[in-house]
Amino acid sequence: MSTATTTLSVEQVQQAFDNSTFIAWLGMRVTSLDHDAQTIDVHIPFQNAFERGAGTRQWHGGPLAAIIDTVGDFAVGMLVGRGLPTVNFRVDYLRPAIDTDLRAVARVRRLGKSIGVADVDLFNAQDALVAIGRASYATLPPA
Repeated sequence: MSTATTTLSVEQVQQAFDNSTFIAWLGMRVTSLDHDAQTIDVHIPFQNAFERGAGTRQWHGGPLAAIIDTVGDFAVGMLVGRGLPTVNFRVDYLRPAIDTDLRAVARVRRLGKSIGVADVDLFNAQDALVAIGRASYATLPPA
């Protein structure tokens, strides 16, 4: 990792969220981050637009995947000072998320010169694990 790395604060990550039309639409709010532990915690409120079927109050898998990818990205990105391109991504859906806000907790597993890897746990309001994801992100400086 380069010694010229600049980290991002809670406010800077939130600003990056708010400056993206898509991420802002998701309504994600950074509740905490810890550079030493390499973790970030984000709250996501339920919206009817996220429903799998009208009136079901069940989250569609697409928004869940987008949340996992974004929170993982900024877990690594908060350590290198910017949002990063996703290289690879996977998600496992463990149980339906119905009529609930969500909490995403990401942990950086590797921060390398060219690739960073983060794991993300997605919880419902009762703290039950809804989905897990892992993604890798390009950490090389922009060309």
